[in-house]
Amino acid sequence: MTLRLTQELPASSPVCSQVFNLIFRKILKKLSMYRIGRNFYNPSQPVEIPQHKLSLWPGFAISVSQFEHRLLFGADVSYKVLRNETVLEFMENLYHRTEPACFTQTCKKQLSGLVVLTRYNNKTYRIDDIDWSVRPTDTFRRRDGSEVTYVDYYKQQYDIAVSDLRQPVLVSLLRRGRSGEAQARLAHLLPELCFLTGLSSQATCDFQLMKAVAQEMRLSPLERQQRLARLADDIQRNKDTRFELETWGLHFGCQLSLTGRVVPAERILLQDQVCQPVSAADWSRDLRACKLLSTRSLRRWLLLCGDRAEHLVESFLSCLKRVGSSMGFAVDSPKILKVQESPAAFLRAIQKHFDPDVQLVLCILPSMQQGYYDCIKKYLDCDCPVPSQCVLARTLSRQGMQMSVASKVAMQMACKLGGELWAVEIPLKSLMVVGIDVCRDAFSKEMLVLGFVASTNPQITRWFSRCVLQRSTSDVADCLKAFMTGALSKWHQCNHDLPARIVVYRDGVGDGQLKTLVEYEVPQLLSSVAQLGAQPSPRLSVVVVRKRCAPRFFAEMSRSVQNPPLGTVVDSEATRPDWYDFYLVSQAACQGTVGPTYYNVIYDDNGLRPDHMQRLTFKLCHLYYNWPGLIRTPAPCQYAHKLTFLVAQSLHKEPSLELANSLFYL
Repeated sequence: MTLRLTQELPASSPVCSQVFNLIFRKILKKLSMYRIGRNFYNPSQPVEIPQHKLSLWPGFAISVSQFEHRLLFGADVSYKVLRNETVLEFMENLYHRTEPACFTQTCKKQLSGLVVLTRYNNKTYRIDDIDWSVRPTDTFRRRDGSEVTYVDYYKQQYDIAVSDLRQPVLVSLLRRGRSGEAQARLAHLLPELCFLTGLSSQATCDFQLMKAVAQEMRLSPLERQQRLARLADDIQRNKDTRFELETWGLHFGCQLSLTGRVVPAERILLQDQVCQPVSAADWSRDLRACKLLSTRSLRRWLLLCGDRAEHLVESFLSCLKRVGSSMGFAVDSPKILKVQESPAAFLRAIQKHFDPDVQLVLCILPSMQQGYYDCIKKYLDCDCPVPSQCVLARTLSRQGMQMSVASKVAMQMACKLGGELWAVEIPLKSLMVVGIDVCRDAFSKEMLVLGFVASTNPQITRWFSRCVLQRSTSDVADCLKAFMTGALSKWHQCNHDLPARIVVYRDGVGDGQLKTLVEYEVPQLLSSVAQLGAQPSPRLSVVVVRKRCAPRFFAEMSRSVQNPPLGTVVDSEATRPDWYDFYLVSQAACQGTVGPTYYNVIYDDNGLRPDHMQRLTFKLCHLYYNWPGLIRTPAPCQYAHKLTFLVAQSLHKEPSLELANSLFYL
């Protein structure tokens, strides 16, 4: 073998970054951590939550990347949620809750797509199927050609005795290795030895469970910094990891310290006054004695409730009218329909009593059962388009919370009727902002749901929304042109002119998809603007938004660290050298550590100064009408997310175009 030097790569090369990441993965393995997915966890130090049969494995998400002037090692604390419940126990519990005739079908539906952990080798697998014809006493062929039963294999290999000999096997489709196998390999797993990971949809609705998990996972800034400092200390103190670093000529520098800045707080514009909130994180108290920016009266509407919620209706309507009066939102008495507590009964009552003059339908739901919400929303958003509002009876029955609940319901109803709750000062004239988000349909995973939301007035208080289901990412890029054309037409209809500037905020994108955006989506947006033939043509900017970014920032105060103040902007040192990017903290954290939102401007024809783009983005974080306070992403992005989530979880088809001019998905 002859080795010949062909080229020396600079430290900033992407190939070098790959090598550095491989080195640090090897280092964490030397610290007795196991890789699960992209992160590393320590199973020897689990955090137990026995009352909910959960275990949390502490770990870290790490990455090595080239930033402005140096190579940075980034790490953040991560947790892996494990249920102390095997798949076999899950199947046994499910068997007692379902009809025997449909058990196999229900079991496959419940387990398909879930990720399980086999603790004998600390590896994760995705369940793709269940083979009911195979038992632990059956044999399989090893790689050396010999045959062995599953029972004997686990006894010989891991000294594990399999107890249930009647259980089926789980089938996991393994990813093809780099050797380029012609066929994908299948892994057979015993349910008795597989532990479920993550939280089920029922668990996420359990308040006490989520509170217990949050108490362990939400670290204060000081606790998080101490945990990360301990990791760096362990790497440098361990002789094996230190030898690995020295072999490659690597060493840790000092902790990165940088200078950020805080953008000014915003004033909230209402109908008859300008409000300077006491707290930018939440101005709900400031709104109680103020009138909303503009509202439409609610004259004809339906209220549906079950038999057991009948006693809640009178007090709720009284509170609703009182808060509506103080907000400037006139609410007349509805037509009240008492129905049986079943989804079909709610739907039949709406179909029977609905007429074209009805402005809104409000349903007081007896439970969180998905069937109620889905059937009501699917009918009223797609088949018989009219804004609808769903409220749980349990929410209305909370003692001492009636006025607060009524206030939030009144604001949502006002929005859905086309009202404007508040505004902020927008110095740029004739500006249209757009939010785009993508998610997968809950029933059909191969279907992508694309949500598109655009402002239709210079004050950025009215919105035009479209949504479509597509099968591939290329189809997503193709339909953007039609959506943008429709939004520009709506703007022209409302303002008798075209916008001078357009800023598009694109959510749901990873680093690997940036090239696709630049090559496919941006040209589609540009062509929809160019085909209008307007002179001068509207100028376009496209900004990628990412909520899950690795870096976190701390503010040094009184020899300790705290969360940075609202409006903190970081656009140097921790940013990429060849990108136009910045971090913005636009969300307050009452508990734990705040996470910044990362913005990457991939196309910019507006020529705005970076501080003006950052200030505009911060302003837009004030305009989400479902929360009277700052949110983590710009309002158009959050509206697009709410729209796609509704379609993906409940509708599974495109909403009616008659609702495109209202925020019906709040």
